[in-house]
Amino acid sequence: MKSILVRLFAVVAMLVLPAGAFAQSGEAGVIAAIDAYHSSLASRDSTTALSMLAEDVTILESGGVENKEHYRSGHLSGDMRFAAAVPRERGDINVTMMGDVAWAWSTSITEGKMGEREINSQGAELMVLANVDGMWKIKAIHWSSRARR
Repeated sequence: MKSILVRLFAVVAMLVLPAGAFAQSGEAGVIAAIDAYHSSLASRDSTTALSMLAEDVTILESGGVENKEHYRSGHLSGDMRFAAAVPRERGDINVTMMGDVAWAWSTSITEGKMGEREINSQGAELMVLANVDGMWKIKAIHWSSRARR
């Protein structure tokens, strides 16, 4: 029940508050920041997506490592096209907190079409966030996925 209430709060907060307003502490703030990031990708809002990332973010994906500038100038546009085109169903976000640092992981199923390409994959996501000046910022992301069996 707690997980459902926290996720409901995060969704309502995304609809009512601008992305920069996620200044609440605790698990709800972490989940709201993650949800805002994913929502901004799906709506192709690069300004909000980048605002959710710390300046020194590290992004690990497909065997590569990117900093914020590299992500902004390359991979971000592909992530937004993909998120807008292919539906993703995420499981619960599991959050562990240690002071002003939190890490959160979840799994997901992504199924649909990207152009002519059929997508049917299972993914895992790990994010590390830090509370910076009262705002949860994403400091690290690790994504992995594989074809569903």
